Amino acid sequence: MYNYQQLNQFLKGKGGNKMNDIINCMKARRSVRKFMDQQIPDQDLEAILEAGRYAPSGGNNQSCHLIVLQNKSVLKELKELVELEFSKMEIDEGMYKSIKASILASKKGGYDFYYSAPTLVVVANQQDYGNALTDSACLLENMMLAATSLNIGSCWINQLRWLDGNKEIRTFLEKLGLGENETVCGGLALGLKAVKDQEPLKRTGNQITYVK
Repeated sequence: MYNYQQLNQFLKGKGGNKMNDIINCMKARRSVRKFMDQQIPDQDLEAILEAGRYAPSGGNNQSCHLIVLQNKSVLKELKELVELEFSKMEIDEGMYKSIKASILASKKGGYDFYYSAPTLVVVANQQDYGNALTDSACLLENMMLAATSLNIGSCWINQLRWLDGNKEIRTFLEKLGLGENETVCGGLALGLKAVKDQEPLKRTGNQITYVK
């Protein structure tokens, strides 16, 4: 078991066992929800997007569509629209707790679904493709690990997927390039971290059963 300092050695160029870089990166990754205003370097963004594009896909389908949003005005308009549409929703019994939290926060006002990250990557796929969510999840994970390796903060964003059937949200996203035959599968907030690195949380779930 590695301690946090060992996990971060390879991130800071201080050596470490190169055979374990990927495993170390997986353990060091944390969801970041506070970002600096400064935009991430273009070369880092391209490396993160390329890592996503190299993710596995069913039958090598490669049908994910990445819409990269960095325009502040567009992001602000999208944030306000997401808050408006969530505020119109009512809470149902048994609703997923995070959707419930989004609705309550939107009704209260000031809801920021992507934590004001300077970059938001929307990941879409074909509506009639059975592996759409799985392929998109692999792509998003690749991007998060690549971001961690570059000391870029990232956080998986689900709200646009939850609102994929919302007419106003779809109309807005289609103006930005979303295809009429595409479904939003997830998103990724990216930016320079405005918080200190934290030790990985101890894993007590994700049970393992061995059959040897």
